Amino acid sequence: MDDRAGRPPDNEAMQRVATVDDWASRFARLTSGFPLSARLGIRAAARFVPELVKVPMLLAAAAETTGDATPGRPDPPLTCVPSAEWRGGSADVVVVGSGAGGAVVAKVLAEAGMDVVVVEEGRRHTAEEFRRTSTFDRFRTLYRDSGATVALGLPPVVLPLGRGVGGTTLVNSGTCFRTPDRVLRRWREQWGVPTDEFPELLDAVERMLHVAPQPLDVLGRNGLLAIAGASSLGWDAQPLNRNAPGCAGSCQCAVGCPRNAKNGVHLNALPDACRAGARIVTEARVTRVITARRRAEGVLIRRPDGSSFVLRAPLVVVAAGATETPPLLRRSGLGGQPGLGRGMAVHPATTVAGRFDEPVNSSRGVLQSVGIERFHDEGILIEATTGPAGLVTFPLPGTGRELRHELDNRHHLAYLGAMVADAPAGQVLGRHRPVITYQLTRADAGKLRKAMVEMGRVLFAAGATEVLTGLDRHPRASTVEELAEIVGTTPAKALRVAAFHPTGTARMGADGQRAPVDVTGRLRGVYGVYIADGSCLPTCPEVNPQVTIMAVAMAVANGIRSTS
Repeated sequence: MDDRAGRPPDNEAMQRVATVDDWASRFARLTSGFPLSARLGIRAAARFVPELVKVPMLLAAAAETTGDATPGRPDPPLTCVPSAEWRGGSADVVVVGSGAGGAVVAKVLAEAGMDVVVVEEGRRHTAEEFRRTSTFDRFRTLYRDSGATVALGLPPVVLPLGRGVGGTTLVNSGTCFRTPDRVLRRWREQWGVPTDEFPELLDAVERMLHVAPQPLDVLGRNGLLAIAGASSLGWDAQPLNRNAPGCAGSCQCAVGCPRNAKNGVHLNALPDACRAGARIVTEARVTRVITARRRAEGVLIRRPDGSSFVLRAPLVVVAAGATETPPLLRRSGLGGQPGLGRGMAVHPATTVAGRFDEPVNSSRGVLQSVGIERFHDEGILIEATTGPAGLVTFPLPGTGRELRHELDNRHHLAYLGAMVADAPAGQVLGRHRPVITYQLTRADAGKLRKAMVEMGRVLFAAGATEVLTGLDRHPRASTVEELAEIVGTTPAKALRVAAFHPTGTARMGADGQRAPVDVTGRLRGVYGVYIADGSCLPTCPEVNPQVTIMAVAMAVANGIRSTS
């Protein structure tokens, strides 16, 4: 174990962070008098500047290198070829993207005897790299746009998106929910998607990922306080099902597990695919799906040095994610389907923190540990969620001295987060680079407000002396009643919102006027092009979506296998 793990970051470094935050706040005040422009506006952007600066700088200032230097499970063999070393060629199937959807498609089709090449824009990362690399450097390299992807709107929504071999499964929480029955019923009745075999698909995914409830021994005090608070209220709270049987509670999920304890697809589906003969071309951006006479013929790939090559294949499965799939299809001349890029749900989330007299040390334990489903039928899912130093500070109020004081005392904070099942209120525009917009609806803002109050109720019931709201004008509450008053009078545009689960930008369904993708996963209007990622989910899945996406991808791959 690294003897620096768990220690507070150096005070001098934190002072530098506070100075930078002061600068950002001055910028926000200086620009706050400008008129709003379009949807986002200068004032909205100005309010957002401190957060954009704060998170990466806090990560840079953290003294610890990793949360756990103990060697864990070895990295499995993967047949990865950097694009600089690839000289073109052909395959039976090209899979664009190596995340939850693409990895499963590659596994199923390779094991069926097809020649599969997976094309991944990012590179391969290893557990050894995670053990020796700083939290900040991992955050910067594991996420698209260095973690600063934002959906434009009021409020703007932070949208972290993983990039690398394994996609977002490299950096997600490891939380594994089955798709709720009510969601499957909605997809069947309203979208015409056959879901009768979905339970068996979910079973297969859970076996692949080794999903099980998280044991209490490594849960961490952050999760135990959530259980205690919920129990005091008479609510049920349980450790979450996760794909991390070897978890040691290093709380590093969001920046790559240094022990390989979390079963991202780089540890199961992709190795299975490679054992069956699949290859992965890394650091390769697909700029276009090539078609002729409305049939797939392969993809055009750009290397980091700007050179390009063609990879020929009669089948192309696009699994680039909900924000990248629509621009790729537009660049390929395949963007004319009604609804493409629209209908995006993001599962918006917010966080509150409770201050306790005794240390919590929330960065020790499981990053996302406990679920409270009391309000899930209303579209609100509460989870005890924390993270490495620097990633869980966003409820902290103030700048300068106030921020320094909060940072010095952050080890007494416990965190809860909530996600709300949202309307499809977002869209992905653009061809060469996605422009993401999202406008929180009034109903979903109401869900977020209720979630904040109920999370505060849990924290106070667990013994918190105050709750930090993350709201600029009213950052603290001493009682549930005060919290309810603060939240109830905060306009939607002032809520602080993040999101981690974009879906629905190439929805699957029976109605071609609403769904660009048919119920088999085939993109309408062209033969040999399929979609198998979060973009094809018809609506918000209402839970952490990895298992759902993998099950949908398995269904798509099974259909391709049976007809090829």
